[in-house]
Amino acid sequence: MTQRAGPYPASTNTRGAPYPRINPDGSIMLQLKAPGATCVQVQPGGVDNGLGSESYDMERDADGIWTATIPPGVPGFHYYWFLVDGLQVNDPGSETFFGYGRQTSGLELPEDPEVAAYYHPQDVPRGDVRIRWYWAKTTETWRRAYIYTPPGYDTDIEQRYPVLYLQHGGGEDERGWITQGHMNFILDNAIAKGRAAPMIVVMECNYAYEPGDSPPPPQAITRRSRPPRLAQTITRLIVHDLLPMVDGTFRTLSDHKHRAMAGLSMGSMVTLQTTLRNLDLFDYIGVFSGGFLGNDDDAGMLATAGLSPDDGPAFNEKVALLWFGVGSCEPRILAHTRSRVVEMDAAGIDYVYWETPDVSHEWLTWRRCLNEFIALLFQ
Repeated sequence: MTQRAGPYPASTNTRGAPYPRINPDGSIMLQLKAPGATCVQVQPGGVDNGLGSESYDMERDADGIWTATIPPGVPGFHYYWFLVDGLQVNDPGSETFFGYGRQTSGLELPEDPEVAAYYHPQDVPRGDVRIRWYWAKTTETWRRAYIYTPPGYDTDIEQRYPVLYLQHGGGEDERGWITQGHMNFILDNAIAKGRAAPMIVVMECNYAYEPGDSPPPPQAITRRSRPPRLAQTITRLIVHDLLPMVDGTFRTLSDHKHRAMAGLSMGSMVTLQTTLRNLDLFDYIGVFSGGFLGNDDDAGMLATAGLSPDDGPAFNEKVALLWFGVGSCEPRILAHTRSRVVEMDAAGIDYVYWETPDVSHEWLTWRRCLNEFIALLFQ
């Protein structure tokens, strides 16, 4: 990893904020002014996050400024917050991002600029990210989708495009792939290099509730606690509300051969639930750091798709690409993904398995997954 001469402020800092600060050795210095506090800690967001699994004690000076230097983290984007006498507090020096079901401080640790160029803006034609509100009959609510349109969409008004539906992870929302994932830069750069076909990308929220239901906090919904009806509701919303809205509003190629779906972590479960039950709608399936089938996990992929155990060849006829990507340092997800690979081998299901080194359950893994996955779409 190439380090700048430092220390220097992180790129995710609020404008002009000197901390968090990255040292030449990759360690990170954080500060918080809290004169009335008796105990302040830095707490990384969850396990396998790239900043470590333990909280770090901060030291107070005579002016009530608390400081800590934490060990070098894994390059990429990481959530964190302060614990001030046990209370979770965001860092005033950091921008916040929607994660863990709330606005949360985020820290971008750089990697080698040449390696990272694919997810940074380059001097290439740029696409647009649009916000589209629409009424969903499934939930009887207004919903918001973020929609990427490729370069040239507004000038070549006769061209129609394939569509990728891209799902976020647990505790995040439809903004994640833009603000944390930089998917628009990834698509712009890949399209400019001819690595990916020009496509529309649709990002919607994974949480959907039946009319009258009271939604639980997003961070409380895990794979095992996710209510069955909630999983069914988001699939019905995607199929009956989101797809028709997109095809009726944008210049799409609206057949299954030109439609893909992918997601990260919880979003990969939504992807599998939706695509496996609707193989007539999606030809391309991407699973990033996942492979869980929710309540159908024990039944397996063919059963979830309504096929018998010996129907692997029939599945392969319906699916142009089934793609699994995972980070080498997310042990629980890695083990489950490998077990899914064993199941697919036994069933004769065709797939692509891709493992990226030295990253965990965090956004650098998923940026890499997206960059690899889009190169195989709509060929």
